[in-house]
Amino acid sequence: MAGLYIHIPFCKQACVYCNFHFSTNVAYKHKMLEAMVGEIALRKGYLQDETINSIYFGGGTPSLLNKEDLEFFFNAIYKQFKVDSEAEITMEANPDDLNENYVSGLAASPVNRLSIGVQSFFDEELKWMNRAHQATQSIAAVKRVQDAGINNVTIDLIYGIPISTTSKWEENINKALQLNIDHISAYCLTVEEKTLLKKLINKGTVNEPDDEVAHNQFNVLIDKLAEAGYEQYEISNFARNKKYAIHNSSYWKQQPYLGIGPSAHSYNIHTRSWNVNNNHLYIKQLEEGNTAFETEWLSPENRFNEYIMTSLRTMWGCEKTKLETDFTAQLNKIRTPLQKLIEEGNLIDTETHYRLAKHARFFADGISASLFV
Repeated sequence: MAGLYIHIPFCKQACVYCNFHFSTNVAYKHKMLEAMVGEIALRKGYLQDETINSIYFGGGTPSLLNKEDLEFFFNAIYKQFKVDSEAEITMEANPDDLNENYVSGLAASPVNRLSIGVQSFFDEELKWMNRAHQATQSIAAVKRVQDAGINNVTIDLIYGIPISTTSKWEENINKALQLNIDHISAYCLTVEEKTLLKKLINKGTVNEPDDEVAHNQFNVLIDKLAEAGYEQYEISNFARNKKYAIHNSSYWKQQPYLGIGPSAHSYNIHTRSWNVNNNHLYIKQLEEGNTAFETEWLSPENRFNEYIMTSLRTMWGCEKTKLETDFTAQLNKIRTPLQKLIEEGNLIDTETHYRLAKHARFFADGISASLFV
Protein backbone atom coordinates (compact mmCIF):
# COMPACT_ATOMS: atom_id res chain seq x y z
CA MET A 1 0.00 0.00 0.00
CA ALA A 2 1.16 3.55 -0.71
CA GLY A 3 -0.03 7.13 -0.41
CA LEU A 4 -0.46 10.02 -2.84
CA TYR A 5 -0.03 13.62 -1.70
CA ILE A 6 -1.28 16.50 -3.87
CA HIS A 7 0.08 19.93 -2.89
CA ILE A 8 -2.20 22.79 -3.94
CA PRO A 9 0.10 25.86 -3.81
CA PHE A 10 -2.50 28.62 -3.53
CA CYS A 11 -4.07 30.55 -0.63
CA LYS A 12 -6.35 33.56 -0.28
CA GLN A 13 -3.95 35.17 2.19
CA ALA A 14 -0.91 34.33 4.30
CA CYS A 15 -1.41 33.12 7.87
CA VAL A 16 1.04 34.76 10.24
CA TYR A 17 2.75 31.49 11.22
CA CYS A 18 2.76 29.63 7.90
CA ASN A 19 5.99 28.48 6.24
CA PHE A 20 4.38 26.13 3.71
CA HIS A 21 4.83 26.88 0.03
CA PHE A 22 1.96 28.82 -1.56
CA SER A 23 1.05 31.85 -3.67
CA THR A 24 -1.91 34.22 -3.37
CA ASN A 25 -1.92 34.71 -7.16
CA VAL A 26 -4.41 32.22 -8.59
CA ALA A 27 -4.47 33.72 -12.09
CA TYR A 28 -2.42 30.81 -13.44
CA LYS A 29 -4.20 28.08 -11.44
CA HIS A 30 -5.23 26.08 -14.52
CA LYS A 31 -1.68 26.01 -15.87
CA MET A 32 -0.51 24.76 -12.49
CA LEU A 33 -3.10 21.99 -12.38
CA GLU A 34 -2.17 20.91 -15.90
CA ALA A 35 1.48 20.74 -14.84
CA MET A 36 0.59 18.67 -11.78
CA VAL A 37 -1.43 16.21 -13.84
CA GLY A 38 1.59 16.00 -16.13
CA GLU A 39 3.77 15.13 -13.15
CA ILE A 40 1.35 12.38 -12.13
CA ALA A 41 1.86 10.75 -15.53
CA LEU A 42 5.64 11.19 -15.48
CA ARG A 43 6.14 9.80 -11.98
CA LYS A 44 3.57 7.03 -11.83
CA GLY A 45 6.37 4.45 -11.68
CA TYR A 46 7.85 5.87 -8.46
CA LEU A 47 5.58 3.70 -6.32
CA GLN A 48 6.31 0.55 -8.35
CA ASP A 49 2.65 -0.32 -8.98
CA GLU A 50 1.74 -0.25 -5.29
CA THR A 51 -1.98 0.10 -4.63
CA ILE A 52 -2.93 3.59 -3.41
CA ASN A 53 -4.77 3.41 -0.11
CA SER A 54 -4.71 7.13 0.73
CA ILE A 55 -4.90 10.35 -1.25
CA TYR A 56 -4.34 13.66 0.51
CA PHE A 57 -5.00 17.11 -0.94
CA GLY A 58 -2.90 19.51 1.15
CA GLY A 59 -1.52 22.98 0.72
CA GLY A 60 -1.91 25.79 0.53
CA THR A 61 -5.66 25.69 0.40
CA PRO A 62 -7.12 22.74 -1.54
CA SER A 63 -10.66 24.03 -0.99
CA LEU A 64 -9.86 26.67 -3.62
CA LEU A 65 -10.33 23.84 -6.14
CA ASN A 66 -13.73 23.79 -7.81
CA LYS A 67 -15.72 20.75 -8.95
CA GLU A 68 -14.08 20.72 -12.37
CA ASP A 69 -10.59 20.97 -10.85
CA LEU A 70 -11.25 17.95 -8.63
CA GLU A 71 -12.63 15.93 -11.52
CA PHE A 72 -9.51 16.82 -13.51
CA PHE A 73 -7.30 15.41 -10.75
CA PHE A 74 -9.33 12.29 -10.07
CA ASN A 75 -9.49 11.37 -13.75
CA ALA A 76 -5.69 11.54 -13.90
CA ILE A 77 -5.19 9.66 -10.62
CA TYR A 78 -7.52 6.79 -11.47
CA LYS A 79 -6.02 6.56 -14.96
CA GLN A 80 -2.43 6.23 -13.71
CA PHE A 81 -2.80 4.35 -10.42
CA LYS A 82 -4.60 1.41 -8.92
CA VAL A 83 -6.63 2.99 -6.12
CA ASP A 84 -8.08 0.85 -3.35
CA SER A 85 -11.89 0.92 -3.40
CA GLU A 86 -11.86 1.95 0.27
CA ALA A 87 -9.01 4.42 0.04
CA GLU A 88 -9.04 7.34 2.47
CA ILE A 89 -9.30 10.51 0.35
CA THR A 90 -8.72 13.64 2.42
CA MET A 91 -9.03 17.29 1.51
CA GLU A 92 -7.84 20.17 3.67
CA ALA A 93 -10.43 22.94 3.69
CA ASN A 94 -10.91 26.37 5.18
CA PRO A 95 -14.23 26.93 6.97
CA ASP A 96 -15.12 29.95 4.83
CA ASP A 97 -14.94 27.83 1.66
CA LEU A 98 -17.39 25.22 2.93
CA ASN A 99 -20.65 26.81 1.84
CA GLU A 100 -23.70 24.68 1.03
CA ASN A 101 -22.98 24.36 -2.69
CA TYR A 102 -19.33 23.48 -2.18
CA VAL A 103 -20.08 20.86 0.47
CA SER A 104 -22.76 19.33 -1.75
CA GLY A 105 -20.18 18.99 -4.52
CA LEU A 106 -17.67 17.37 -2.17
CA ALA A 107 -20.26 14.88 -0.93
CA ALA A 108 -20.78 13.75 -4.54
CA SER A 109 -17.03 13.46 -5.20
CA PRO A 110 -14.55 10.71 -4.21
CA VAL A 111 -13.45 12.86 -1.23
CA ASN A 112 -14.49 10.99 1.93
CA ARG A 113 -12.55 12.82 4.65
CA LEU A 114 -12.21 16.52 5.43
CA SER A 115 -9.51 18.25 7.46
CA ILE A 116 -10.93 21.63 8.43
CA GLY A 117 -8.55 24.42 9.44
CA VAL A 118 -10.42 25.79 12.42
CA GLN A 119 -7.29 26.77 14.46
CA SER A 120 -9.35 28.61 17.11
CA PHE A 121 -12.94 29.34 18.09
CA PHE A 122 -12.07 32.90 19.18
CA ASP A 123 -12.25 35.66 16.57
CA GLU A 124 -9.50 37.72 18.19
CA GLU A 125 -7.12 34.77 17.89
CA LEU A 126 -8.12 34.14 14.28
CA LYS A 127 -7.51 37.80 13.48
CA TRP A 128 -4.09 37.63 15.18
CA MET A 129 -3.24 34.61 12.99
CA ASN A 130 -4.54 36.44 9.89
CA ARG A 131 -7.05 33.69 9.16
CA ALA A 132 -9.73 34.46 6.58
CA HIS A 133 -12.67 33.01 8.52
CA GLN A 134 -14.61 33.71 11.71
CA ALA A 135 -15.36 31.31 14.54
CA THR A 136 -19.07 31.01 13.72
CA GLN A 137 -18.13 29.87 10.20
CA SER A 138 -16.10 26.99 11.65
CA ILE A 139 -18.97 25.60 13.68
CA ALA A 140 -21.42 26.01 10.79
CA ALA A 141 -18.96 24.39 8.34
CA VAL A 142 -18.46 21.27 10.45
CA LYS A 143 -22.20 20.81 10.95
CA ARG A 144 -22.86 21.42 7.25
CA VAL A 145 -20.31 18.76 6.30
CA GLN A 146 -21.80 16.26 8.75
CA ASP A 147 -25.33 16.96 7.48
CA ALA A 148 -24.11 16.23 3.94
CA GLY A 149 -23.01 12.75 5.01
CA ILE A 150 -19.26 13.31 5.31
CA ASN A 151 -18.70 11.92 8.79
CA ASN A 152 -14.95 11.38 8.65
CA VAL A 153 -13.94 14.85 9.81
CA THR A 154 -10.92 16.24 11.61
CA ILE A 155 -10.22 19.80 12.68
CA ASP A 156 -6.95 21.60 13.34
CA LEU A 157 -6.37 23.65 16.49
CA ILE A 158 -3.34 25.68 17.55
CA TYR A 159 -2.13 26.20 21.12
CA GLY A 160 0.64 28.38 22.52
CA ILE A 161 -0.74 31.56 20.92
CA PRO A 162 0.78 34.57 22.78
CA ILE A 163 -2.49 36.50 23.05
CA SER A 164 -4.41 33.48 24.33
CA THR A 165 -4.81 32.02 27.82
CA THR A 166 -5.09 28.51 29.19
CA SER A 167 -8.76 29.08 30.03
CA LYS A 168 -9.41 30.10 26.42
CA TRP A 169 -7.52 27.03 25.26
CA GLU A 170 -9.75 24.85 27.45
CA GLU A 171 -12.77 26.52 25.87
CA ASN A 172 -11.37 25.78 22.41
CA ILE A 173 -11.12 22.11 23.35
CA ASN A 174 -14.64 22.11 24.80
CA LYS A 175 -16.08 23.62 21.61
CA ALA A 176 -14.24 21.03 19.53
CA LEU A 177 -15.70 18.22 21.64
CA GLN A 178 -19.21 19.62 21.21
CA LEU A 179 -18.89 19.10 17.44
CA ASN A 180 -18.95 15.31 17.94
CA ILE A 181 -16.07 14.51 15.59
CA ASP A 182 -13.78 11.49 15.83
CA HIS A 183 -10.45 13.17 15.13
CA ILE A 184 -8.67 16.31 16.33
CA SER A 185 -5.22 17.58 15.39
CA ALA A 186 -3.64 20.13 17.72
CA TYR A 187 -0.34 21.83 16.98
CA CYS A 188 1.93 23.99 19.08
CA LEU A 189 2.54 27.40 17.53
CA THR A 190 6.13 27.47 16.34
CA VAL A 191 8.13 30.39 15.02
CA GLU A 192 9.57 29.47 11.63
CA GLU A 193 12.09 31.45 9.65
CA LYS A 194 10.77 33.50 6.71
CA THR A 195 7.30 33.85 8.21
CA LEU A 196 5.41 37.01 9.05
CA LEU A 197 5.36 35.91 12.69
CA LYS A 198 9.16 35.78 12.80
CA LYS A 199 9.37 39.27 11.30
CA LEU A 200 6.87 40.68 13.79
CA ILE A 201 8.72 39.13 16.74
CA ASN A 202 12.02 40.54 15.48
CA LYS A 203 10.40 43.98 15.24
CA GLY A 204 8.98 43.65 18.75
CA THR A 205 5.43 44.02 17.43
CA VAL A 206 4.23 40.74 18.93
CA ASN A 207 5.45 38.59 21.80
CA GLU A 208 7.30 35.35 21.27
CA PRO A 209 5.34 32.21 22.32
CA ASP A 210 6.01 31.12 25.90
CA ASP A 211 7.27 27.51 26.06
CA GLU A 212 6.04 27.02 29.63
CA VAL A 213 2.53 28.17 28.74
CA ALA A 214 2.53 25.96 25.63
CA HIS A 215 3.69 22.97 27.69
CA ASN A 216 0.90 23.53 30.19
CA GLN A 217 -1.69 23.84 27.42
CA PHE A 218 -0.37 20.63 25.84
CA ASN A 219 -0.93 18.79 29.13
CA VAL A 220 -4.44 20.23 29.37
CA LEU A 221 -5.07 19.02 25.83
CA ILE A 222 -4.03 15.41 26.35
CA ASP A 223 -5.85 15.13 29.69
CA LYS A 224 -9.15 16.57 28.44
CA LEU A 225 -9.15 14.55 25.23
CA ALA A 226 -8.24 11.34 27.06
CA GLU A 227 -11.13 11.98 29.45
CA ALA A 228 -13.40 12.37 26.40
CA GLY A 229 -12.30 9.00 24.96
CA TYR A 230 -9.65 10.08 22.45
CA GLU A 231 -6.36 8.25 22.00
CA GLN A 232 -3.25 10.34 21.47
CA TYR A 233 -1.95 8.06 18.73
CA GLU A 234 0.63 10.65 17.60
CA ILE A 235 2.00 13.70 19.39
CA SER A 236 -0.37 16.11 17.63
CA ASN A 237 -3.19 13.74 16.66
CA PHE A 238 -6.08 12.37 18.67
CA ALA A 239 -8.73 9.89 17.58
CA ARG A 240 -11.66 8.06 19.07
CA ASN A 241 -13.30 4.93 17.65
CA LYS A 242 -9.96 4.02 16.03
CA LYS A 243 -10.40 6.74 13.39
CA TYR A 244 -6.67 7.16 12.87
CA ALA A 245 -5.63 9.17 9.80
CA ILE A 246 -4.48 6.56 7.28
CA HIS A 247 -2.45 8.98 5.17
CA ASN A 248 -0.60 10.70 8.00
CA SER A 249 0.00 7.36 9.69
CA SER A 250 1.79 6.20 6.55
CA TYR A 251 4.39 8.92 7.16
CA TRP A 252 4.99 7.78 10.72
CA LYS A 253 5.15 4.13 9.69
CA GLN A 254 7.64 4.72 6.83
CA GLN A 255 5.25 3.61 4.10
CA PRO A 256 5.94 4.89 0.56
CA TYR A 257 4.19 7.95 -0.84
CA LEU A 258 4.42 10.15 -3.91
CA GLY A 259 4.15 13.92 -3.62
CA ILE A 260 2.79 15.92 -6.55
CA GLY A 261 3.12 19.69 -6.95
CA PRO A 262 5.69 22.37 -6.11
CA SER A 263 7.57 21.71 -2.82
CA ALA A 264 5.97 18.26 -2.43
CA HIS A 265 8.13 15.46 -0.98
CA SER A 266 8.15 11.77 -1.92
CA TYR A 267 9.51 8.70 -0.17
CA ASN A 268 9.91 5.08 -1.25
CA ILE A 269 12.01 3.53 1.54
CA HIS A 270 15.28 3.85 -0.37
CA THR A 271 15.10 7.46 -1.57
CA ARG A 272 13.54 10.79 -0.69
CA SER A 273 12.83 13.42 -3.30
CA TRP A 274 11.48 16.95 -3.18
CA ASN A 275 10.04 19.17 -5.89
CA VAL A 276 11.23 22.69 -6.62
CA ASN A 277 9.39 25.22 -4.43
CA ASN A 278 8.91 27.80 -7.18
CA ASN A 279 5.55 27.75 -8.96
CA HIS A 280 6.66 29.23 -12.27
CA LEU A 281 9.80 27.09 -12.48
CA TYR A 282 7.73 24.01 -11.65
CA ILE A 283 5.26 24.78 -14.44
CA LYS A 284 8.06 25.53 -16.93
CA GLN A 285 9.80 22.21 -16.21
CA LEU A 286 6.62 20.18 -16.62
CA GLU A 287 5.57 22.05 -19.77
CA GLU A 288 8.90 20.95 -21.26
CA GLY A 289 8.17 17.35 -20.30
CA ASN A 290 10.70 17.30 -17.48
CA THR A 291 10.34 16.50 -13.80
CA ALA A 292 11.20 19.16 -11.24
CA PHE A 293 12.66 17.32 -8.25
CA GLU A 294 15.91 16.44 -6.53
CA THR A 295 16.61 13.05 -4.98
CA GLU A 296 18.78 11.71 -2.18
CA TRP A 297 19.53 8.07 -1.45
CA LEU A 298 18.91 7.29 2.19
CA SER A 299 21.83 5.76 4.06
CA PRO A 300 21.23 3.25 6.88
CA GLU A 301 21.89 6.12 9.30
CA ASN A 302 19.30 8.32 7.56
CA ARG A 303 16.70 5.57 7.70
CA PHE A 304 17.50 4.78 11.34
CA ASN A 305 17.20 8.42 12.43
CA GLU A 306 13.94 8.80 10.55
CA TYR A 307 12.53 5.64 12.11
CA ILE A 308 13.45 6.85 15.60
CA MET A 309 11.96 10.30 14.97
CA THR A 310 8.67 9.17 13.45
CA SER A 311 7.97 6.07 15.53
CA LEU A 312 8.61 7.75 18.89
CA ARG A 313 5.95 10.31 17.97
CA THR A 314 3.33 7.55 17.96
CA MET A 315 1.63 5.58 20.71
CA TRP A 316 3.05 2.41 19.15
CA GLY A 317 6.67 3.50 19.56
CA CYS A 318 9.84 1.88 18.24
CA GLU A 319 9.61 -1.83 17.56
CA LYS A 320 12.53 -3.66 19.18
CA THR A 321 12.59 -6.44 16.60
CA LYS A 322 12.86 -3.93 13.76
CA LEU A 323 15.70 -2.09 15.51
CA GLU A 324 17.59 -5.31 16.16
CA THR A 325 17.02 -6.76 12.69
CA ASP A 326 17.21 -3.73 10.37
CA PHE A 327 19.47 -1.39 12.34
CA THR A 328 21.82 -3.58 14.39
CA ALA A 329 24.90 -1.38 13.96
CA GLN A 330 23.02 1.84 14.67
CA LEU A 331 21.26 0.37 17.72
CA ASN A 332 24.60 -0.63 19.22
CA LYS A 333 25.76 2.98 18.98
CA ILE A 334 22.86 4.35 21.03
CA ARG A 335 22.54 1.78 23.80
CA THR A 336 24.01 4.15 26.41
CA PRO A 337 21.74 7.18 25.72
CA LEU A 338 18.81 4.79 25.25
CA GLN A 339 19.37 3.29 28.69
CA LYS A 340 19.74 6.76 30.19
CA LEU A 341 16.35 7.83 28.80
CA ILE A 342 14.80 4.68 30.29
CA GLU A 343 16.38 5.29 33.70
CA GLU A 344 15.22 8.93 33.63
CA GLY A 345 11.67 7.73 32.99
CA ASN A 346 11.39 9.46 29.61
CA LEU A 347 11.20 6.18 27.70
CA ILE A 348 9.05 3.21 28.64
CA ASP A 349 10.76 -0.12 27.96
CA THR A 350 8.19 -2.82 27.20
CA GLU A 351 8.78 -6.37 26.05
CA THR A 352 8.32 -5.41 22.40
CA HIS A 353 8.66 -1.62 22.09
CA TYR A 354 10.19 1.61 23.35
CA ARG A 355 7.59 4.33 23.91
CA LEU A 356 7.68 7.90 25.16
CA ALA A 357 6.36 8.44 28.67
CA LYS A 358 3.39 10.79 28.89
CA HIS A 359 5.38 13.61 30.52
CA ALA A 360 8.04 13.36 27.77
CA ARG A 361 5.73 13.72 24.77
CA PHE A 362 6.04 17.51 24.61
CA PHE A 363 9.80 17.04 24.19
CA ALA A 364 9.55 14.28 21.57
CA ASP A 365 11.73 15.97 18.96
CA GLY A 366 14.59 16.66 21.36
CA ILE A 367 14.47 13.16 22.80
CA SER A 368 14.53 11.62 19.33
CA ALA A 369 17.46 13.83 18.32
CA SER A 370 19.46 12.57 21.31
CA LEU A 371 19.27 9.09 19.77
CA PHE A 372 20.36 10.03 16.24
CA VAL A 373 23.55 8.54 14.84
